[in-house]
Amino acid sequence: MSVRRSSTSHTETERHIITNNPELNARFNYAKNYIKTSKYTLLNFLPYTLFEQFQRLANLYFLCLLVLQLIPVISSLSPITTAIPLIGALVVTGAKDAYDDFQRHQSDKQDNKRKSSVLRNGQLVEEFWSKVLVGDVIRMENNQFVPADILLLSTSEPNGLCYIETSELDGSYAVFILALLTLDRGTNLKCKQCLPETQELGQDDGRIGTFQGEVRCELPNNQLNKFVGTLHMNNNALPLDNDKILLRGHILRNTQWCYGIVIFAGRDTKLMMNSFKTKFKRTSIDKLLTTLDIFGIVFFQLPMCLFCTVACGIWEIQIGQYSTAYLPWDSLIPAGGATAITLLVFFSYAIVLNTVVPMFLVEVMRLGQSFFINWDEDMRYNGVHAKARNTTLIEELGQIEYIFSDKTGTLTQKIMAFSKCSIASRRYGNAIDPGTGEPIEITEKEVKKTRSCGQSYALKSDGEEQRSISRVKAPFQQR
Repeated sequence: MSVRRSSTSHTETERHIITNNPELNARFNYAKNYIKTSKYTLLNFLPYTLFEQFQRLANLYFLCLLVLQLIPVISSLSPITTAIPLIGALVVTGAKDAYDDFQRHQSDKQDNKRKSSVLRNGQLVEEFWSKVLVGDVIRMENNQFVPADILLLSTSEPNGLCYIETSELDGSYAVFILALLTLDRGTNLKCKQCLPETQELGQDDGRIGTFQGEVRCELPNNQLNKFVGTLHMNNNALPLDNDKILLRGHILRNTQWCYGIVIFAGRDTKLMMNSFKTKFKRTSIDKLLTTLDIFGIVFFQLPMCLFCTVACGIWEIQIGQYSTAYLPWDSLIPAGGATAITLLVFFSYAIVLNTVVPMFLVEVMRLGQSFFINWDEDMRYNGVHAKARNTTLIEELGQIEYIFSDKTGTLTQKIMAFSKCSIASRRYGNAIDPGTGEPIEITEKEVKKTRSCGQSYALKSDGEEQRSISRVKAPFQQR
């Protein structure tokens, strides 16, 4: 766990927060609520992406060939024949990486510019998420995302309860816009409860704005289900646990409003602590191609170059020496330069046989696959298309063998379907219309209708065979 230092040069062993006192909290230099998940900037994009691309063996191999082709003595081909495919592959890959990182910048910008109601000087003001500070008191309303890790103060529900959706932190990642389109789902809800002592504050902005509590808690960490701290108020020390904390990424559900104190913000939130730094990822296809490149170079190209070099030497001894009258050989190669001749011939054949290593096709294939994913109508949900967020990992989808997922809200839904009930010793429930096969609701009114019209229905009940009822003479008796 990293240890951070405050401006007073003391080692921080626990987090110390005073509510409604930004001047004191500023002394500790706590992280602001600004987040950044992108990899590149305008200044470092070119060197970073070139460094990453030349970690691929194929790109490094063709770069070496390009250098060899710049030597006129051994090159029988124009350097353009290698430069164009190499530059094309680098440009396509760099463009894909730039687009992916641009999407991260846009996502960060969208998150940082979301607005939240912050209590300042006893009044609620709208602030960007990036401007929210540790120690601020914020108000959230139903169906809003939690902007930071906060300590729950008071809620609209009895006994200080509130309900949150945790899908953002439980691994079932959902785009914000998709979550907004499905606000009525209410799946994967969990219950949180504030302290009874702070629940008394209600939604009185005046009282909450003058509330002077002191929070002492653990340092930022990535443990989603653990929190230890103490709230000191009115000369009392009140213990805090994970049930009192709302985390960034939670969504407030079925709760009209709630107030909370910001404990961790920005990079110190548990959501961001679990978000590892974006790094260069290699797919299974990349690893396979690297292996094939090594095999192609070691077991095919190098033996072929060696064979051609030996064959050229044999030809030179038997036939080539008689052609020196017509070729300016002595002016190019000094006498006794057999070693130099061998090396030059070897590298000349390496240039000629360079096409055994594929390069450009894979990048074009990945780019096309990402477009097809974005355009796929069968993958659209609630009007939102699927989005290929990382175009370098698309082929990994074909390598998936197992999917681990939480059950409720993903494989199943929380739906309560009425089956049957008993009223005054009479049982009512669902019946099946023999004509349509659809379930229909059986009520006292429906029973009278069947008695007068002679309609027939097929009833299903637990433990009984399906049977027909014609001209019901009395309401369904208890069985």
